[in-house]
Amino acid sequence: MTLKNKISFIVSLLFSVIFAISATVIYLLFDDFRKEEFERRLKEKALSSIKLLVEVEQVDRQLLKVIDQNSINQLYNEKTLIFDVNYKLIYSSLDDTKINWTVDDLKYLKTHKTFFKKDKDQEVYGVFYDTNDKDFYALISASDNFGKRKLEYLLYILLITYVVFTVTTWLTTYYVVKKLLFPIDAFYKKLKGINENNLDTRITFKDKKDEIDLLAFEFNHLLQRLDESYKKQKEFTAHASHELRTPLSRIIVQLENKIIQERNKGFVSEFNENILRDINQLSELISSLLLLSKLDNESKTSIEVCRMDDIIFEAAEKVNAHFPDFVLDLNFLEIDSLEVETNKSLTIIAFTNLFQNACLYSDNQQAQLTLQSTPNALIIIITNNGKTLSEIEQKNLFEPFMRGKNVKSARGLGLGLRIVQRILNRQKASIHYSINDKNQNTFTIRWPLTSSS
Repeated sequence: MTLKNKISFIVSLLFSVIFAISATVIYLLFDDFRKEEFERRLKEKALSSIKLLVEVEQVDRQLLKVIDQNSINQLYNEKTLIFDVNYKLIYSSLDDTKINWTVDDLKYLKTHKTFFKKDKDQEVYGVFYDTNDKDFYALISASDNFGKRKLEYLLYILLITYVVFTVTTWLTTYYVVKKLLFPIDAFYKKLKGINENNLDTRITFKDKKDEIDLLAFEFNHLLQRLDESYKKQKEFTAHASHELRTPLSRIIVQLENKIIQERNKGFVSEFNENILRDINQLSELISSLLLLSKLDNESKTSIEVCRMDDIIFEAAEKVNAHFPDFVLDLNFLEIDSLEVETNKSLTIIAFTNLFQNACLYSDNQQAQLTLQSTPNALIIIITNNGKTLSEIEQKNLFEPFMRGKNVKSARGLGLGLRIVQRILNRQKASIHYSINDKNQNTFTIRWPLTSSS
């Protein structure tokens, strides 16, 4: 889960929980208030009934029943019972509702004066009324339908409000967090595109001095230091390689002249030939390092529209000049266009390295090249028969000085494929290694076609 989604989730969940707790507290408080209010109404009704029956001489039991029936404060399913001091029922209202009571309830009233309890859908209130002459007990029960309807309505309101509030909160929080963390997203996308070829890239920030701006400011300083260090390293490699080429060239010329003189005299020193071979390999290494340094230092490459078949033929000729036995089997499938945008000289170097690699590390000094096209790209597949690479070696195939176990006996520097990858990547092309059959190495190049193709 991303930080943006995590913050949105936590904040939204927190607000939802707080609102749920608040709604529950409101509901419970209102329920208590309803009970207290209904208990008060029952108490008033019970006391008024006792007073009318006991204290007003003109009111007898029949008149009290008529008064109860016609009272404007009559409760739903109301039932009133009045008992004398001997727990004898002296008054009962006319309705059919029954009150479940026992003598123990009346005894409890004498001690505690009042009680309030729930009996199924009814709520029962009991009160002990003490006069100077006699004591009376009253039990009154009723259903608080009106209060319960209000409580039920409140529950519906709270549930609907909770759903609406939760959805609104989650959407609003996600939008606000996304808006606030947008600079981090832009920061991440900018960082993702930074590599060794564009260390001069800088993160844009506003002068707000918040945490994101401070982070961008310090990161720009880090990039600047890395860029300077990387440039110094590349400059050193370029200068060192360039300076080493001159004395090596002189040594090679002198050794070649020495070997020619020995041949004219009828013998050749194996020692001199070995030295010449090693120096030539060292010269190739320096040339490769110089080319890599040049690719690193040049921010832009001159691009022109070229035909891919011309590049392939020129690269094959260069390889045949050094390896006369090398055979390249060409297979051109359905192709819409052979024109690509490329730097021709660099691309010839890339294909020369690929063909030379296929020749050196094949069983028969042969390679097959298949050329085909898609609507957006030209696909070039180069295969050769020979020992394949392990999974670990495949992961590091394009790293500098990487040489697999299948090429230990063949000459090479381990820089050819690195140079190929750098040249292709600079021109927005890609290369991929795979194993189709047991002893078949395959390189697949995907080259984007020109917009006019």
